[in-house]
Amino acid sequence: MQARPTYDELLEAIETFLDKEIVPNVPGSRGFHARVAANAIRIIRRELEGREEQLLAEWQGLDALLGPAERPATIAALAEALQERNRQLAGRIRNGDADDGEFAAQVRVHVHRTVADKLRVSNPGLLDRSGGDSVPGTPVV
Repeated sequence: MQARPTYDELLEAIETFLDKEIVPNVPGSRGFHARVAANAIRIIRRELEGREEQLLAEWQGLDALLGPAERPATIAALAEALQERNRQLAGRIRNGDADDGEFAAQVRVHVHRTVADKLRVSNPGLLDRSGGDSVPGTPVV
């Protein structure tokens, strides 16, 4: 692993180059594609910055809904295991377990938090425009 420049510094340099040098000076579809590339780099930077924390939060939420499970040791294994646990939750939802009652309320809170976390990476402006982090149907504390 390199000490300097960090991945974030490298991505920031590319992002700045695209935003400041290419986008303003290249018209048409190439300028548009440069804007898309700069935005993709911003998404990658946010993903790398908060990935571990986001995955752990989702795992803890699923522990509360499905019961505790042994957490995988690596981030890659955690991401893979989350897919399986989310399939289990989807199965319970399809079976009607989340149609009403306390489990349904807990599922709504978990899904809302998880989607909000994903939006903070992919499109934080959309989350801001939609009213932020409040979960519909729950009191704001």
